[in-house]
Amino acid sequence: MSSMQHLPHNLAELKSFNRPDEVRDFPKGKLEIITIGGVIIGRATFQPGWRWSESLQPIAKTTSCEAPHFQYHIAGVLKVKMDDGQEYECRAGDISLLPSGHDAWVVGDEPVIVVDFQGMYNYGK
Repeated sequence: MSSMQHLPHNLAELKSFNRPDEVRDFPKGKLEIITIGGVIIGRATFQPGWRWSESLQPIAKTTSCEAPHFQYHIAGVLKVKMDDGQEYECRAGDISLLPSGHDAWVVGDEPVIVVDFQGMYNYGK
């Protein structure tokens, strides 16, 4: 069942990442969280040099990222390597669906910004 089916149909809401409900800072990045309609959405900013296995693995204490992601890529280039060896380069305008079991890192000198509609509940905690 989709999480969208749980949304109240008679309640309009407006939220902004300019005033997030929560901010989680981690090495070379941050996650801004809003909850709207019962759904948690995150905007992640990863600075040049950020890599999940270096910045967040010590926090998550897992071999690879176990959070699934459904992301809209706003800026920068994010390289993703799945545990099975598949690799993707995600760029501004791309939408990615990533299951559990991956590493990711910023390519180049531009920060990566993504809006993630899945997997942000415990990310960076």
